[in-house]
Amino acid sequence: MTPSSTLPRRVVIREVGLRDGLQIIPRVVPTAAKREWIRDAYEAGQREIEVGSFVPARLLPQLADTVELVAFAKTLPGLRASVLVPNLKGAERAMACEADLMLLPLSASHAHSLANLHKTPDEVVDDIARIRDARDARGSRTRIEVGISTAFGCTLQGRVEPAEVLRLVEAVIDAGAEAIGLADTVGYADPAMVRSLFEAALPIAGDKLDCGHFHDTRGLGMANVYAALELGIGRFDACMAGIGGCPHAPGASGNVATEDLAYMLASMGIETGQDFDALLALRTKVAHWLEGEALHGTLWRAGLPKTMKKELA
Repeated sequence: MTPSSTLPRRVVIREVGLRDGLQIIPRVVPTAAKREWIRDAYEAGQREIEVGSFVPARLLPQLADTVELVAFAKTLPGLRASVLVPNLKGAERAMACEADLMLLPLSASHAHSLANLHKTPDEVVDDIARIRDARDARGSRTRIEVGISTAFGCTLQGRVEPAEVLRLVEAVIDAGAEAIGLADTVGYADPAMVRSLFEAALPIAGDKLDCGHFHDTRGLGMANVYAALELGIGRFDACMAGIGGCPHAPGASGNVATEDLAYMLASMGIETGQDFDALLALRTKVAHWLEGEALHGTLWRAGLPKTMKKELA
């Protein structure tokens, strides 16, 4: 199937299960298994993976091996390894291990920002500016991306005004962000909200606004991806087996499932470079490593339709 001329012809799926997914799960997955996850995801065609976070190990022991995972990811040609960093200290660690990209979280919700980072949104913007200055002074090539979380609402605060999100988009550009994503951290968004906010933000951010991060808490994750696709957004975060969530969003399920998102895009004729057999084999491994945890997604159960199998044959 040929995609509509209004949709991107190719989309990047960034696998974030190793960070966003595992941070909410108490168990510690062995580093060897995580390396296998990265290798198998790479062999399935994924070329951008968020391998971990530089949050203090006492807070998230699940992600304490991030340095080792970045080093392993860098042995795979063409793979971009991204890491989440909450502050300047974390950014310095990301630059020291030569991560390709550091994702700086900024909550549009004042209440969520205080709960998550113990700082106001504007204090986080100031941190972003300091990180950009430190990056430039160091001569590092690590790219700076800002993920604006709770952009569509917050379990702590309730409504988040679109005007506040747009103000922060402009502020992080001024602070030196090189890429921006809008995130429905708690699963409040619907396609109309997604279209409206991205439409308003694109004239401010231009092609720096290139990523959507959607949770499927209320079953609208894929619909929200499609709404962003219609506006030309060509990069999305996803978690293998739909794991993940937010510690400040009780009852939240994970991100859109990587394998389901890859299927939807392929069904519409949009290239992602993903191999479905390899993805589903990896999902089986993840299910083993996380035995007893709640997993999500549908492709693993139903498989590809015969019509698509014929097209791929």
